[in-house]
Amino acid sequence: SSDASGPITIDRAVAEDSIQEKAAVYDGTGDEHYDVISAMIKSVRGGDPDAAIYWIARMLDAGEDPRYIARRLAILASEDIGNADPRAIVIADSCWSLVERSGMPEARITLAQCAIYLALAPKSNASYLAIDAALPDVRTGRTVPVPVSLRDPNSSPLDGGDGASV
Repeated sequence: SSDASGPITIDRAVAEDSIQEKAAVYDGTGDEHYDVISAMIKSVRGGDPDAAIYWIARMLDAGEDPRYIARRLAILASEDIGNADPRAIVIADSCWSLVERSGMPEARITLAQCAIYLALAPKSNASYLAIDAALPDVRTGRTVPVPVSLRDPNSSPLDGGDGASV
């Protein structure tokens, strides 16, 4: 029988063994976490599925939360692929949903499938550029009233504001 009166020491190895997973630590500063996700994103953006899979494997092996990777892939589908392949965002959303529901180790396959699809998809950042060009106008007061023809007839008067019928 063991003596339960002494102190119990739980170090990283004991903790990892107890959950049979590694804790997500790439280096002491945490910078590598951001460097590796950046490398994965740039690999997908650059059309290199092999590199994207390598970086995903690095993250998963370090214990990265697969939901974080799925979230980044979904963002990338909008930012970098957009309407060049409208299916990309649907696939990324499905990937995120499946990763949430399946968990590891199966989620690794879903992440790989999504990353390969996104890496091989045509790229367009037109939506990203469009919204970023419109926001400064709105924020600096460059706004116009909604034209009568575009107003909701159920909530706006059908006249132009001057009492005349349109």
